[in-house]
Amino acid sequence: MAKNLIIYYSRKGENYWNGSIKNIAKGNTEIVAEFIQKAVGGDLFEVETVKTYAADYYACIDEAKKELHAQARPELKKYLDDISEYDNVFVCGPCWWGTFPMAIFTQLEKLDFSGIKVMAVMTHEGSGLGSCESDLKKICTGASFGSGLAVHGADAAQSESTVAAWAQKAV
Repeated sequence: MAKNLIIYYSRKGENYWNGSIKNIAKGNTEIVAEFIQKAVGGDLFEVETVKTYAADYYACIDEAKKELHAQARPELKKYLDDISEYDNVFVCGPCWWGTFPMAIFTQLEKLDFSGIKVMAVMTHEGSGLGSCESDLKKICTGASFGSGLAVHGADAAQSESTVAAWAQKAV
């Protein structure tokens, strides 16, 4: 049986939600990552930054835009060092300015993806997968790639059957 890893970054608190700001207890991407784990098994790894982003949604997206333009690599609280035991890696995050938060790239750049299948998962409020798949192909050298999945963030909690069907087909 294939061994799966689900790497994710998720934002709790203030989030953009169907055109307004809503305070959520669990981030949309975390919900989707847990649905993947439930569907196909695997280990969850949450990407957490040392410096937390602003609690205010609009301040947070300003920070995210600055990081993107600077191609910043925020320091993480913990890192994965070796993923060679895994067959499949799901990389999950919210769409911040058309791609993953820079913190995801901080983690991915430290890993050897040789012989591993990688799938992108992005929660969004209208952007779909953005450029996350092409961005992963630049960073995850040696990997093969499965098709990605875009989940509308406000619908994340109701997406289990869609996520499960996709994940089971992906592995």
